[in-house]
Amino acid sequence: MKRALSNPLALSGFIIISGIFLLALFAPLIAPYDPDAIDVKAILLNPSSIHLMGTDGLGRDVFSRMLFGARISLLVGLVAVGIATAIGIVLGAIAGYYRGWVDVVIMRTVDVMLSIPTFFLILAVIAFLTPSIWNIMIVIGLTSWMGVTRLVRAEFLSLRNREFVMASETLGASDKRLIFKHLLPNSMTPVIVSSVLGVASAVLIESGLSFLGLGVQAPQASWGNILTDGKEYIQFAWWLSLFPGFAILITVLGYNLFGEGLRDVYDPRSSKSR
Repeated sequence: MKRALSNPLALSGFIIISGIFLLALFAPLIAPYDPDAIDVKAILLNPSSIHLMGTDGLGRDVFSRMLFGARISLLVGLVAVGIATAIGIVLGAIAGYYRGWVDVVIMRTVDVMLSIPTFFLILAVIAFLTPSIWNIMIVIGLTSWMGVTRLVRAEFLSLRNREFVMASETLGASDKRLIFKHLLPNSMTPVIVSSVLGVASAVLIESGLSFLGLGVQAPQASWGNILTDGKEYIQFAWWLSLFPGFAILITVLGYNLFGEGLRDVYDPRSSKSR
């Protein structure tokens, strides 16, 4: 962590992510209004000292909805990436350690999954399910594990013939000990970087699904459905599109900066080459 925070990219991303997490965590204390409270006397008010980010077409305070929407967007990103990472680690470890026909089956499955555009695959699955935050998290996680699988498999194949692994194997170490004691801990560097970058991708996917009406459903606030509301009033209520779009931009930028910084920290060659 000390090395990561000494890297300008990682530090910048960490500050952005931490700030957004704090805003989301303390949203009930910071939000000046109930995010779902409708006020017909305050419809489409411009940003002001009373409503910092204006109001929407139902008179709801946009700033309050943005704070609570941050909770949804970040939760979806973290849980979806957690599911994808867990599946990817298991399948990648099995493929890289046992090789042979097991490796062939798993990697051909990965190739098939990668040949299908992820967003359209998610749309197809969501069409058969009830749109909800839990379905969104699970579907994104179940369709995003392929990259982690390939990374873990490549690391296992690289480490499998290293001296310390061969020495443990010669001393009679079990498969379980080799995998969990030697191979997996030494394979986590690219997985950590990939997971951080994957959160940004999951936030974008959730926002896109909510924008299309297939994600988080009203009245529950997410940045995507706030953008959807702004689409109807974009000519004269610019704040409904600007603020959620900017929040998505900053969040994705923060995760990308943090991920790139971690990559530089874990792989000194990449930072020297820049």
